[in-house]
Amino acid sequence: MSSTTESTRPAVFTTSTAYPLPTQKFMIPASWRRYQLSQLINKALSLDKTIPFDFLIQGEILRGTLAEWCAEKSVGEETLEIEYIESVLPPQQMRSMPHEDWVSSVSCRISRTFVTGSYDGSLCTFSYSQQLLQTLRIHDAPITSLCVLPPSDNDQTYTVATASQDLTARLTKIQLSADTLDAPSSSQMLASLHLHTSPLSSISTDSSGSHLLTSGWDTLIGLWDTSIPTEDEISPDDLIPGRVSKRRKVNKEKSQNGVESRVRRKAPTQVLKSHTARVSKAVFGTDESAAGRSAAYSCGFDSTVRVWDVESGVCLHTINASEKPMTDLVLMSESQTALASATDRTVTAYDIRLSSSSASPAVASMPHPALPSCLAVSGMDSNSHQFISGAYDGVVRLWDLRSVKAPIASFKVTEGKKVLSVDWLGASGLVGVGGEGGLEVWRIGAESAPVQS
Repeated sequence: MSSTTESTRPAVFTTSTAYPLPTQKFMIPASWRRYQLSQLINKALSLDKTIPFDFLIQGEILRGTLAEWCAEKSVGEETLEIEYIESVLPPQQMRSMPHEDWVSSVSCRISRTFVTGSYDGSLCTFSYSQQLLQTLRIHDAPITSLCVLPPSDNDQTYTVATASQDLTARLTKIQLSADTLDAPSSSQMLASLHLHTSPLSSISTDSSGSHLLTSGWDTLIGLWDTSIPTEDEISPDDLIPGRVSKRRKVNKEKSQNGVESRVRRKAPTQVLKSHTARVSKAVFGTDESAAGRSAAYSCGFDSTVRVWDVESGVCLHTINASEKPMTDLVLMSESQTALASATDRTVTAYDIRLSSSSASPAVASMPHPALPSCLAVSGMDSNSHQFISGAYDGVVRLWDLRSVKAPIASFKVTEGKKVLSVDWLGASGLVGVGGEGGLEVWRIGAESAPVQS
């Protein structure tokens, strides 16, 4: 009776999770896959509860056996350095909230509440139990973007900033009842922001909520403070001809719906000019100064990512990407890597510490079968390498920058309709998805637990 000895590979394991192994070398059977490696880590750590792990070798997730990977990469007998990360549970759909029109922007940043902006100019709030709390007609053209400012003293009162194709941005205060079943929510329009002469594409807040950035099709980026002036900062004569009477009409309609009609007109504190085509997104850096606004980052249809000093309004440096009109931009942790989606159906990671004179500011590129329209990061240190993308094929994909050949998880929204906006609340794993089908809520990258209403 003959026997064969299974080949083995020397390996050491590393991790940035909370479950490190002591430094040692293992002899791993070449036929092992992810499952056997995960069992090894759990047994070596003597974990009370089994934790599934995925494994990265040279920045690529192991999909087959070690022998198959080594053969594909022409790796000999050298020691393999294998990094393990916690596996992502399969995404689960939690909620579906239809809208009368497309949802262009969504936020999960208010506790137990989802906020949406629609093509009909309406701002809606929903409870986790799918109860519609408010519908506010904020704009007389599609809302393109919204953000929720951090609350101050009253955690039931929030200011929502919206940007629209009606050439304005707006600040609206919403009051959410502590018991939404017994008391109605209320709202008040606070201010309108006037700068842009073309539709606005985005609005974002800094970490303190003291400043905003708007971007528009007119190539401009506006910097705004969020204080509400006692008097108008823009006179009617300064508005675009033909807009004044229309604005008065909109204010009258808001008054009839119980929303404050006296809306203060605000002017920007700084205008950032450097883009040569439509600006798709402008965001504050995550490494803000004490003032909360040391740097800003933007992308546009001129195929550039730009870094700004917002105090002076000066563009510090530019990353050029040939023929890649960009649709969205997010920053990974510490403002060192920017992710930009583009019309060439890619999401590219750029080292934003490097200017266009550098050899290769592009770190990685992740192809999509359809145009990627929106991006989001969780903001959690445990997910610092991960982000999600939404695309026109109706699919939301979870990516890890340590393994960019394919997403590590994905799901398709109802009927595969276009995804226009995503938001990812990393602490709970909730993902809000806005698009042609309204709002869907999924859970990804977290333990499967019921969402409390």
